[in-house]
Amino acid sequence: MTDRIDTVRLGPGQDGPEVGVQGFGAMGISEFYGDTDEAAARDTLDAALEAGVTLIDTADIYGNGANEEFLAPFVAAHRDEIVLATKFAIERDPERPAHRGVRNDRAYIRKSVEGSLRRLGTDTIDLYYMHRRDPSVPFAESVGAMAELVAEGKVRHLGLSEVTGPELREAHAVHPITALQSEWSLFSRDVERSAVAAAAELGVTFVPYSPLGRGFLTGAFADAGKDLSPSDFRRFQPRFTGENAERNAALLDPVRKIAAAHGATPAQIALAWVQQRAAVHGLTVVPIPGTRKRSRLAENAAATRITLTDAELAALEPLAGLVAGDRYPDMSSTSAAREV
Repeated sequence: MTDRIDTVRLGPGQDGPEVGVQGFGAMGISEFYGDTDEAAARDTLDAALEAGVTLIDTADIYGNGANEEFLAPFVAAHRDEIVLATKFAIERDPERPAHRGVRNDRAYIRKSVEGSLRRLGTDTIDLYYMHRRDPSVPFAESVGAMAELVAEGKVRHLGLSEVTGPELREAHAVHPITALQSEWSLFSRDVERSAVAAAAELGVTFVPYSPLGRGFLTGAFADAGKDLSPSDFRRFQPRFTGENAERNAALLDPVRKIAAAHGATPAQIALAWVQQRAAVHGLTVVPIPGTRKRSRLAENAAATRITLTDAELAALEPLAGLVAGDRYPDMSSTSAAREV
């Protein structure tokens, strides 16, 4: 692959790292989306670097640390070429597989960063995110503890995930926040209520996760029960099941029409739409689609070179408001649940 994507700088000011305008979400390599061919996944990571996709995103919860361990050899081989992001805050219990707790206390943060550093085989994490917010823990404690990690050299930059605009401002007052990661796509736009405007105001980079609606926007799924493997968590997501899935599949017609006009795929149109949020809202946007195939990586990266017309953007505008079903069965830990 010879064409490399453009680059942008993360965060406010000129101190943030420079990355490709599209990043790589590594979650699906280890869990949630069915079985993985490890050799193909490693080849996909190589393809990402070749394409200029340099922001590599993981979390300690993915595979209970297995995702970070999987990335360690790639990190070791390319440490100076990538910007490494990982996350803490979601606690799992081996005795209760479905349990997801949220912890933001100082002791947990310090324990978590040491675990991530060990599994990733590195001395420093470039971008360390609070994966979910526990509103009972003040930002003075949680972001304050994260700031201590910066002072100690264990972390270079701080990020938050799934916070509202007022929460972002409050945290940023404790220590500068470089990036905000939340779900943002043609199907999920609740972040536009307050978080996007706050990020633009503060110069915080927005990192949309699931910019392809967990694959729904590729047009590849119509019936989760038939199209997805038994171990795929999307089989239990509201938007992928029953009448919701049927209604949502019907919403993709304008995406397909626009894709045909550009000689592109529906996935590329969905990614181009997310990328153009930068111009619409006046902020830096670096989406992190995930894939385990080199061919899909190339397809995703090529979307950064597609520009949608005003008429095409207008045709896509109503989709999010028509989507059936929530993003998760339980939305309580998302920023949407705390929006006023």
